[in-house]
Amino acid sequence: MSHSAGPATRRGLGAELRDAVTLRTTLLVIGALALQILFIASYVGALHDPKATHVPFGVAAPGPAGQSEKLVSRLNALSGDPLDARKVADAEEARHQILERKLDGALVVNPEGTTDQLLVASGGGTVLATSLERIVTEAEAAEDRQVRTVDIAPASREDFNGLSSFYLAVGWCVGGYLTASLLALSAGERPANGRRAAIRLACMALYSVAGGFGGAVVVGPILGALPGSLWGMWGLGSLVVFSVGAITLALEAWIGLAGIGVAVLIVVVGGNPSAGGAFPLPMLPPFWEAIGPALQPGAGTWGARSIAYFDGRALTGPLLVLAAWAVGGILVTLAAGLYSGARERSRGLPR
Repeated sequence: MSHSAGPATRRGLGAELRDAVTLRTTLLVIGALALQILFIASYVGALHDPKATHVPFGVAAPGPAGQSEKLVSRLNALSGDPLDARKVADAEEARHQILERKLDGALVVNPEGTTDQLLVASGGGTVLATSLERIVTEAEAAEDRQVRTVDIAPASREDFNGLSSFYLAVGWCVGGYLTASLLALSAGERPANGRRAAIRLACMALYSVAGGFGGAVVVGPILGALPGSLWGMWGLGSLVVFSVGAITLALEAWIGLAGIGVAVLIVVVGGNPSAGGAFPLPMLPPFWEAIGPALQPGAGTWGARSIAYFDGRALTGPLLVLAAWAVGGILVTLAAGLYSGARERSRGLPR
């Protein structure tokens, strides 16, 4: 004899809600909200009011003793402190320091006339070069002098506002954290043992070589947006991609899915607005100017500009930054894998 099932028990709204939105999901949504607010605050805070402040600036003023010191003092006393002026020996020394990226511009005084020469390098940021021209022209006009601007490291005509290096670095970074996230999510955020952690890092390294090459080819031979060494750009790109991917793998290995959010916080929320892309570092507020060179987008942007417009000068700093992120990511990922493997062995579970 068969018995029909009784009517299904109706569940309360609270029970349905608990099943539909777990505590873990709730915490992740709260984290996403915080990330959204920080994203807005970081981008708007960094970019809403750009102004040149303490821009490294050289002054070459041949002539009577003390003339250059007076000019340096006058430029450093400009309202808003736009310049960090310092004396240089002559025009040749000024050019050298600009090409070494130690100065962003320089004023070379003509002692026999009323027209001085302003040296800039728009390859390091066209907005900054334009700002320097405006600032110095106004300062010189107050002394009944004129300025002739000479761009000694000009940005490519195909590189509008000098932004291609920034977009290239951002693209490399996106590839890094997206690929690391996919590698982790395909078989659990935390590697089961040291061997699997090493495999993930090896896969990330292979992808980085491909991603670095792809970006270099697109901005170079294909679009002609950036000049400079294809091989140098390839190497830089590979290191940018891997440094982002390695630290993303490390964060996922230690704190799980939330590690992706922390990686986005570091690279996107903190790194992109402080990278010196739209506005070079001297035009950013102090906090973003300080953190920019220490994060991957800033190191990548600076490095790409150095390769494209400054014959690879001033690359040591950004390469060390990227290498530090990469090595840190490797060590933390491997340590997390080894710890996970040891814990599973202690429980007698198969690896």
